[in-house]
Amino acid sequence: MITAFIIGCEIGFWLFVIAGLVCRYPLRKKRLGALLLFCTPLVDLILIIATVADLRSGAVATTVHGIAAIYIGVSVAYGHRMIQWADVRFAHRFAGGPKPLPKPKYGSEHASYERRMWLLHLIAWGIGCLVLYAMILIVGDASRTESLMGTLRLWSVIVGIDFLYSFSFTLWPRKAKA
Repeated sequence: MITAFIIGCEIGFWLFVIAGLVCRYPLRKKRLGALLLFCTPLVDLILIIATVADLRSGAVATTVHGIAAIYIGVSVAYGHRMIQWADVRFAHRFAGGPKPLPKPKYGSEHASYERRMWLLHLIAWGIGCLVLYAMILIVGDASRTESLMGTLRLWSVIVGIDFLYSFSFTLWPRKAKA
């Protein structure tokens, strides 16, 4: 049940984004578009409520509950950037906006970009950890929340690997092919 709900929330997030951008650009209804884009955080709130309700009803926490926490962290940390990414492309396609700039591929600009992306990952991890710990406290039974701790440990390792990867470009910048 919770798996389908997470998938539904991800679909709902993108439906709000697309509907907001369609209203903003092709339909030229800026207020309605802004309202729909403003509703995207409601998807996160609904997911938190559903996940906590599932756990409070006696469900044993699973990896899927951990994925809900990851979704919340990623959505909060990257959500504005994802909406901005889509907005620039819609503006270019439907409103004569400038062509989107590609992400930097080489040199110090690329290294700086990778460090910023890691920082966003760290913020997502921090928010996700807070949600995971809140779930653990709400359940109050270590045997029922073991997988949440496993999710937290695995994500911590992934953030560490991402740090090494992202900051490696600071020491060894990617060079353009001659």
